[in-house]
Amino acid sequence: MPWTLPRRDDTGAAVVDFVLVGTLLLFVTFGVIQVGLVLHARNVLASDAAEGARHAASMAVAVSSGAMVAQDLARRSVPGAAKGLTCTSREARGAGGLALAEVTCVADLHLAFVPMGSIHLSATGRSIKEVAR
Repeated sequence: MPWTLPRRDDTGAAVVDFVLVGTLLLFVTFGVIQVGLVLHARNVLASDAAEGARHAASMAVAVSSGAMVAQDLARRSVPGAAKGLTCTSREARGAGGLALAEVTCVADLHLAFVPMGSIHLSATGRSIKEVAR
């Protein structure tokens, strides 16, 4: 009689494999979705800061009004960052001495899939200031 190893029963191994791989895939999926949400919020905040800078660069308005426009836009477009959102505007000088309107928006964005987690976002928009000749 040849020597043979006893057969092992594999019943239930597929369930364990499914739980291990499913848990890993779930965390990877939530991570990808969270990165997408943060990138979207950052791009929207940058767009709002640029729009505020374009408004502040108009000849008929004060530079300080750009912060109010950007803050109003950001409050409506990034509601998760509404509590910690501040926008400031100032007049700056660019290359060659060009007058610029600069709007900076800073926000703390609460993460959707991380309990009690938040990320600090900052975006700056600049536009060439209109001047009378």
